[in-house]
Amino acid sequence: MQYAEAFAVIRRIPIFRALSPGDQKLLAFSSAYLVFEAGEALFHEGDPTDSAYLVDDGLVEVCLHRGAEEIVLGQLGKNELVGEMGIIRNSPRSATVRAVGTVKVLRIDADVFLHAVTSNPDAALGVMRHLSDKIAAITQRYEAIKRHASGWEMPEIVEC
Repeated sequence: MQYAEAFAVIRRIPIFRALSPGDQKLLAFSSAYLVFEAGEALFHEGDPTDSAYLVDDGLVEVCLHRGAEEIVLGQLGKNELVGEMGIIRNSPRSATVRAVGTVKVLRIDADVFLHAVTSNPDAALGVMRHLSDKIAAITQRYEAIKRHASGWEMPEIVEC
């Protein structure tokens, strides 16, 4: 992927639209365009958090592992950001994220991501809204699974 294409991808993402063109260019210049094949992990639960990923094409699924059991929390697709929670919390990865089919992503280093979103109040607010939406979706999914487990109803699929 060329720099101009990476810049165009970054400009499509709502939380990055608030950034100055210079910060958008820094993100584009310092990003790596990667391709993952079906089943391949972008990262694993417990890994150090060194980057965020912006999905340009395809789907990824977010999974938790408890012993031998795997719980799929949801799927993320085009223009979705994944991995940013660990950067903001300065903690290891809280889930495994893997490709569902071929996935094309922009990998943004943690330091560059943090600089971009903390240097602009509108971008910081965008990240807070984005994270709040993710937490709300995960909470809905958890409640649906809990109701299903107790025999109340079948869980609905909620995208993260």
